[in-house]
Amino acid sequence: MGKLGISIYFEKSSREEIINYIDKAYRSGFSRIFSCLLSVDKSEDSVKEIKEKMKYINDYAHKKNFEIIVDVSPSVFDDLGISYNDLTFFKEIGADGIRLDIGYSGIEESIMTFNPHNLKIEINMSMDTSYIDTIMDFMPNKNNLIACHNFYPHRYSGLSTEFFKSTTNRFIKYGLRAATFITSTNTGTFGPWPVTDGLATLEIHRDMKISAQAKHFIAMNTMDDIIISNCYPTDDELDSLAKISRDLVNFDVEMHKDIPAIEKAILLEELHYNRGDKSVNMIRSTQSRIKYKGHNFKLFNAPENIKRGDIIIESSEYGHYAGELQIALTDMKNSGKSNVVGKIVDEEIFILDEIKAWQKFRLTSS
Repeated sequence: MGKLGISIYFEKSSREEIINYIDKAYRSGFSRIFSCLLSVDKSEDSVKEIKEKMKYINDYAHKKNFEIIVDVSPSVFDDLGISYNDLTFFKEIGADGIRLDIGYSGIEESIMTFNPHNLKIEINMSMDTSYIDTIMDFMPNKNNLIACHNFYPHRYSGLSTEFFKSTTNRFIKYGLRAATFITSTNTGTFGPWPVTDGLATLEIHRDMKISAQAKHFIAMNTMDDIIISNCYPTDDELDSLAKISRDLVNFDVEMHKDIPAIEKAILLEELHYNRGDKSVNMIRSTQSRIKYKGHNFKLFNAPENIKRGDIIIESSEYGHYAGELQIALTDMKNSGKSNVVGKIVDEEIFILDEIKAWQKFRLTSS
């Protein structure tokens, strides 16, 4: 299971606010911190102040078992007089790794992975180039090489799902631990830059409920860590993420009010998985028809039309299909034999398109 993460911006919050946020996140099961040196004032006095503040907060976060990755770039190295051959500065501020928002030529990244402090070197995976292949050509220490997507403050500038998948595949083929960002929709949130239109990796997530964003990434099954990019999410947002299983998708469902006990048990208690011979029209979970073979599944709610997102449990009028759970991927005519027992909540219906053959999922009453 990957990690849930938060982001903190040392120059924009007081020490007390950040400590309070770390405590809340810790109680909700979070264990990773993204912080940023790209946006801080690089003057000598400011750097000294930020360094002291980061050291204090990072030491506190380590007591709560947080992993801390700091966002940097070659220009930050130049401003602070840091060489890629000597990453002592980051060890001194209590970081566990650095994220290269902009990278070098490949050989430098490879050398950095052999740093004596065992700091993780995290590379930007939102560029669809051969950058990672070049790094791998230089034989890095893969134990210290990880990757993370960007977030995009400007509305309409985030990645498409198709592009996200394309660039992600370039990195995960090497078995690298991967991370991405989700955004709080709380009012008054902020990130490292003046623009505050949310900080989504995927543009479609920008105004979406935060739990649906996370479930989308979980369904794609390529990200290890999921990080809230902006400050500060609501307590409800933190709690909603804490309740999500990160091993499989947990769809929230609205149940039909008169659902019988056996159908309710199939809906909410079974581990479901899509059949290997995947249908274009529906997700099919068939183990319940075996488990409840012989049970009389009566017809009780068979609307004329089945809509995308509807959850069906076949009645006994459908013969050996009786008890099979299905989720409609397209609108369909009902044969008159199919009970609609509920529906996926509207904000999660789009995630159905990510469910692959054999992929596991559970259903939870909203």
